[in-house]
Amino acid sequence: MPSVVKINVLTVPAEQRETLEKRFGARAGMVESSDGFEWFELLRPVEGTDQYLVYTRWRDEESFQAWMEGPMKAAHQGGGEGGERPRPAASGSEVWSFEVVQQAAPKKD
Repeated sequence: MPSVVKINVLTVPAEQRETLEKRFGARAGMVESSDGFEWFELLRPVEGTDQYLVYTRWRDEESFQAWMEGPMKAAHQGGGEGGERPRPAASGSEVWSFEVVQQAAPKKD
């Protein structure tokens, strides 16, 4: 069964970029310990767009859904200092889903 890739496309105004990156840095370890998790990358736009890509790869759709309904949901519902949830850094969000049909790694000599 092929792995699944989820790409969360976040529209982030220029003045919120640093905030977004700090928040992702502070979440270290949250997704990494989830069953079925394989890979994470936060991709910063270089030119021509204000959209960040949050790339995650999972063993299967069920692993992703379990994370969405458990740890991810809890993290996004939790309040910050004083119980208030911070304003989102992104002004929009869209999730793209893919199945991995081919992949390659560097050749070992």
